[in-house]
Amino acid sequence: MAKRLLKQKRTDKNNIYSVHAPETECIAKGKAHKRYEFGVKVSIATTNDSGCVVGMRSYPGNPYDGHTLEDQLEQVEILSDIKPTHAYVDRGYRGHGVEDTEVYISGKRKLNRKEKERLRRRSAIEAETGHMKNDGLLNRNYLKGAEGDAMNTLLVGCGHNLRKLLAFLRLDFLGLRKILLFLQEIILFRYENSACHSAITR
Repeated sequence: MAKRLLKQKRTDKNNIYSVHAPETECIAKGKAHKRYEFGVKVSIATTNDSGCVVGMRSYPGNPYDGHTLEDQLEQVEILSDIKPTHAYVDRGYRGHGVEDTEVYISGKRKLNRKEKERLRRRSAIEAETGHMKNDGLLNRNYLKGAEGDAMNTLLVGCGHNLRKLLAFLRLDFLGLRKILLFLQEIILFRYENSACHSAITR
């Protein structure tokens, strides 16, 4: 590994970017503020409405995005026992080759109103990815090797769903607490008024 590390050039393929994690890849992002990222490519599948993770897996070797879609949809079907009928993806998935699921790619025209709204919802996964990177330790994996990447990816998806569930229960509890306090105020108000009325009549 030391000889390979010293001899490798910038334009070579399969370069070593990390000695303790040789599986690390250089992933081109195509963004002005961050052209490249170093790590392992991860594919995330979420529901279109709530943003819950229904599939998440790592792809060592930095494959083309379009070649990962079929495997990702298969994982969603295995985990949820429901075959996806529609998939909304970005332009990096052009040439995916999926035929049994209707795939909508960003920038596609000639769509009806409902399909346009669902396709616009696709951008919400960027926020979900940011939460998983910052809160779920997706940005930094402490498990070793490709198997560690796969395990960490699944655990991050589970943790993300648990955080969303706890947030929902927290809001639901606060709403229930407000309702109970409101009912308590009404009961106390009626009790005080009835006590005052009975004191006056006496």
